[in-house]
Amino acid sequence: KVYTLPKHLDEKVAMLHLEKLGVQLTELSREQADYIGVNSIGPFKPEHYRY
Repeated sequence: KVYTLPKHLDEKVAMLHLEKLGVQLTELSREQADYIGVNSIGPFKPEHYRY
């Protein structure tokens, strides 16, 4: 059986994995966010989007 997490929990788990790997993400600038039409702090994909 496959369970799907709510998007906010999925992203939290992903961030914890990246942290353990020593990966540091940068923040989206206002200019970048405006260009792609999202809020600069997220979410960047719709709730129904699954990877």
